[in-house]
Amino acid sequence: MIELRNLVKCYRLNGVTKYIARNINCTFPTGRSVALMGLNGAGKSSMLKMIAGTLEPDSGEIVSNGTISWPVGFSGSFHGDMTGAQNVKFVARIYGVDTDEMVRFCGDFAELESHYFLPVRTYSSGMRSRLAFAMSMAIPFDTYLIDEITAVGDASFKKKSEALLRDRLRQSAAIFVSHSTEQMERMCQSGAVLQEGRMFYYNDVKKASEHYSYTIKRQLPPWLRKKS
Repeated sequence: MIELRNLVKCYRLNGVTKYIARNINCTFPTGRSVALMGLNGAGKSSMLKMIAGTLEPDSGEIVSNGTISWPVGFSGSFHGDMTGAQNVKFVARIYGVDTDEMVRFCGDFAELESHYFLPVRTYSSGMRSRLAFAMSMAIPFDTYLIDEITAVGDASFKKKSEALLRDRLRQSAAIFVSHSTEQMERMCQSGAVLQEGRMFYYNDVKKASEHYSYTIKRQLPPWLRKKS
């Protein structure tokens, strides 16, 4: 269970205030994967960061009775002068998992071959993302925070990534952000729409998709709304 209590978060730029959360109260139930939907700029990624604990809310709190991943696929914490394998070892020790097993798993899944033993600063963005995804999946969490990560790589790698994620979600839950409502409906049971600082939670993910589709239509000019 993850509970948002009186959550407030806003950004201020050039005298303009943009609210991500306006006193949000919402509970993500234990064991249910939730699709987090919203227009571009609604604050979905910021919400995931607050749930992960890497971004502080202005006020309110987030409480949980289980373990929560960092945003799956986040590669910003890699040490560039360490090899991919060394970065994996470091994370494995922090989380107390079997170091050798995690190194083997990540090396096989990320398909880095000899690059796995070269400094991460030499990696392409795609290589970094594949390794970051593998590291996230190598550690068991009660809830995975997922932000567009299965878009990484070619069609074969995307298919492999989604299959692994679906396997993990047999035992865990997720809060899932994607621009593909089809993918979110496939992966999640429930849905939440973040709109103008408010959050609307639905037990049925398809109801959330309907709400999200309506918000998209509202952004269209009148002559396009009639055609959609």
